[in-house]
Amino acid sequence: MQYATITGWGKCVPPATLTNDDLATFIETSDEWIKSRTGISQRHISHVNTSELASVAAQRALAAAGIDGSEIDMIILASASPDTLIPNIASTVQANIGASCAAFDINAACSGFLYGLGLASSQIKSGQSKKVLVIGAERLSFYLDWSRRETAVLFGDGAGAVVVEATDVAGGVLGYELNNDPEGRDILKAGFGTAMDRFSAESLDFFIEFDGQEIFKRAINGMNKLSTKVLEKCGVDKDEVDLVIPHQANERIIDTLVSRMKIPKEKAFVNIANYGNTSAATIPIAICDALEQGVIKPNQTILSCAFGAGLTSAALLLQWGDRVTPINISDAELPPCDKTGIELVKRAVDYFCKPQTVSAKQ
Repeated sequence: MQYATITGWGKCVPPATLTNDDLATFIETSDEWIKSRTGISQRHISHVNTSELASVAAQRALAAAGIDGSEIDMIILASASPDTLIPNIASTVQANIGASCAAFDINAACSGFLYGLGLASSQIKSGQSKKVLVIGAERLSFYLDWSRRETAVLFGDGAGAVVVEATDVAGGVLGYELNNDPEGRDILKAGFGTAMDRFSAESLDFFIEFDGQEIFKRAINGMNKLSTKVLEKCGVDKDEVDLVIPHQANERIIDTLVSRMKIPKEKAFVNIANYGNTSAATIPIAICDALEQGVIKPNQTILSCAFGAGLTSAALLLQWGDRVTPINISDAELPPCDKTGIELVKRAVDYFCKPQTVSAKQ
């Protein structure tokens, strides 16, 4: 029997940051207001496209696994903010790493990485693939109306990737559960797509919008339900879980989730303070950080769960392998950035936060 095990990991976050104090210079908020409600202190703002973030994360994951891009059988890239819809940006990553394989994007919003990891494990367990590259990458700053405090304070840019390989050693992905609740699909959305009137300048005013209270409630219920289901499916008691790596949307959601599941808070890995919500990238970035900080230990049982627009939800149970250090270190880097976070968002801030006439918008 083949098992699907993570053998490589890598993250890429752009160098420019936007702190809570920076946000307070153009919207009515404060560091204390944001941190007390979300746990976020800063977020990264990208000066490059999503595919570039994804490519660097992918190259670092390949190096950590000690393999070349040409050995990859499939690339699954989760993103709700790709550079282009046609072609998919998995093909851009494929070209950048020198792979010759199947490559496609998926959009399950914040649950996208776990959707991809679940699909990768199924490909491997079926014998269809031996090595799969799974990436979560987002440039959510593209979607923000910076005058809307409820969303402007939450989101950031970044990417994370893992290499999943076939092995005869029991462990790896033990099981996963995926779900979608279409009744709530309109409580978290951005009006970008073919439903737009491409001949109207007003169509360009697309942005992320959501019902915060409803999202909070449904996120906890969705992740709790699927986490419980995957534990039961795998025959693993919650007390046997060594570490929980949840989607990093809001620290309050994480605290409430583990409390409801009766899992000690110290078992939940939280790094939202440094990145904000990077959607499909939050979990792979968190995996990288947990490894760098020595939180992930060999052979640990790890529960990961997520919730996002759609309304998607996912939970995955993983037994980590023996290795927690990379085989090699990649020298892949983003091109230099000569601007601060405030400078990178200035054009959008000027557009959304200052009164404008119709002719100015046109």
